[in-house]
Amino acid sequence: MTNEMIFMNRELSWLKFNERVLEEAESEKNPLCERLTFASIYQSNLDEFFMVRVGSLIDQMIVSKNVKDNKTGMTAKEQIQAILARVAKLNRRKDTVYENLMDEVAQAGIRLVDFRKIGKKEGKYLEQYFDAEIAPLISPIVVGKRQPFPFLKNKGIYAVVVLEKKNGKEKLGIIPCNSGVFPRLVQVPGEEETYMLAEELILHFISKVFKGYFVKAKSLIRVTRNADIDADALYDEDLDYRDFMEGIIKKRKRLLPVRVEFSRELDGDIVDKICEYLDLDDKYVFRGSSPLDLSFVFQIQDSLRNHPELFYEKRVPQKSTQIDSKRSILEQIKEKDKLLSYPYESIRPFLDMLSEAANDDEVVSIKMTLYRVAKQSKVVEALIDAAENGKDVLVLVELKARFDEENNIEWSRRLEEAGCTVIYGLDGYKVHSKLCLITKKTNGKIEYYTQIGTGNYNEKTARLYTDLSLMTYDQEIGEEAAAIFQALFMGETVQVSKKLLVAPNCLQNRLLDMIEEEIRHAKRGEEAYIGVKINSLTDKKLMDKLIEASQAGVEIELIVRGICCLIPGVEGYTENIRVISIVGRFLEHSRIYIFGKEERQKIYIASADWMTRNTIHRVEVATPVEDPDLKLRLNEMFITMLSDNVQARELNSNGKYKRLQPGEEAPLNSQEFFYESAYEDLESQEKNKTILQ
Repeated sequence: MTNEMIFMNRELSWLKFNERVLEEAESEKNPLCERLTFASIYQSNLDEFFMVRVGSLIDQMIVSKNVKDNKTGMTAKEQIQAILARVAKLNRRKDTVYENLMDEVAQAGIRLVDFRKIGKKEGKYLEQYFDAEIAPLISPIVVGKRQPFPFLKNKGIYAVVVLEKKNGKEKLGIIPCNSGVFPRLVQVPGEEETYMLAEELILHFISKVFKGYFVKAKSLIRVTRNADIDADALYDEDLDYRDFMEGIIKKRKRLLPVRVEFSRELDGDIVDKICEYLDLDDKYVFRGSSPLDLSFVFQIQDSLRNHPELFYEKRVPQKSTQIDSKRSILEQIKEKDKLLSYPYESIRPFLDMLSEAANDDEVVSIKMTLYRVAKQSKVVEALIDAAENGKDVLVLVELKARFDEENNIEWSRRLEEAGCTVIYGLDGYKVHSKLCLITKKTNGKIEYYTQIGTGNYNEKTARLYTDLSLMTYDQEIGEEAAAIFQALFMGETVQVSKKLLVAPNCLQNRLLDMIEEEIRHAKRGEEAYIGVKINSLTDKKLMDKLIEASQAGVEIELIVRGICCLIPGVEGYTENIRVISIVGRFLEHSRIYIFGKEERQKIYIASADWMTRNTIHRVEVATPVEDPDLKLRLNEMFITMLSDNVQARELNSNGKYKRLQPGEEAPLNSQEFFYESAYEDLESQEKNKTILQ
């Protein structure tokens, strides 16, 4: 048995995930405007994939060309070749999807046109608009001896034109198309709501800009730059870390290109010349028929808001039936653990907990890890209020949260100005845990209230991502959380933990031990079970142990939204493993670990995926859920997701995903089921209150 039959390459598995996103754009089961969203997500996902993963592989190919993927044995070069071939095929599907979607948008009353689809009157208006509103604001460049090839911003759109002088010499002209000083969508007057993309308008009238030249060829281009930069390797301890990270952000914007996209076919010599300027091999060149940036589709959606049938049914996070909004949230947590399930339930009880703690005279400190927060963060505002009220507020702000660094830098300044103590993570480790500890001193006694979650403290994503949040008065958990914060503020990591699983030292090994325990039960002929819901599975040690467990007869059910490097159903190895992926309206982000069944069952919720970067290269926290009612609830949620036959796809032993279809069972969309349940539970509670009154 070769590794290729049991394991899948990480990067190729991720592309399979993005293909599932694209399938949602193709699916006519989804409303039109939501399909536009999935098409845009497919593209933005791919942008980040090239910036981070392909960028990393290119670096590896240069520095360590003989290093191989530990699962499939592929070198960086082989992985890049496979990626580029696969992306080319997926992009052709994306172009077809986009064309079909825009045909449907036109039927809904909005047209996005080019100069092949408009009349003379419209063309005249657009020329006048270009002359008056765009031409004065653009900055054309002719590349030559005195004007070198300009720096092209990451993901910026540029019009590139091949210019010929009267003497036959050729030059290259370039115009930035998304300066931000004119709208991307230019409205064309007429009976229908009609638009043209500004970059297409610029490209069409580009000869008016480069007067005195003959335009031989033209295209829009977009460059994607490497964003994989190791901040820890470059950090000098003599520097202020926040200032250093601001410098890293600037440096990342100027890293080498890893991809260039063209909207038109150009002569091979011209493409080669552009690649030479960009210091990029032409194998990283992609050509497509759809726009180079699909973010404008959200503006089109706004124009269609008066057609509710083109969108998902409106859903609003509901009040949790576990919590009485008229009583102290801390007192309720003291009485019984609370578990919130986003986006079905509102994040409000957690925000209320922070607000109450900020104003409680007995609260002496609030400690928290922040990885990604909202632009207008109520969480940070509550921490600022607490500091201004004299509480000891200690916050670890992870400045290495990729692509959120600038937002985190700004919030860290605000927190410091308010009197909070702020640190910026650890050397060599990202702090990815979702941990909040409130300490009270009541009648001389210390009390801990701990919140541990699977998702970021971000009110916006709490409406879009599925996540879990446990709030507990368990004093052992509180003491361990206090030890974690003490270690973090000393620049260290926790070496030992009992209840909590804490990476990098006490998570992977503890998971291996719990898998081993299930193996022992299976070998004794007892019921043995492992159920895991995560975003990604790449950790080789954990996968090897799961294979061992499968061979011993342990039943293993995995819900893995994104990357899954383990192939299930392979006889003699993984035949007792089932893997499904749910891609739907909300981003599946919660992590649940289940070991065993009945009275010996252990259930955890966690911030960590089963990836080496999480299990041994980050600070992560998983907490046991021990309240019987909450354990029952998590079990029911897990079973419901496993039963999804609308948005779920099953990974087969051939390495391919197949969408599950309702058979004799009724259709079950787990996300819609959870929302309906949240609405029904609250409605039932309100009715019971009315009856009692």
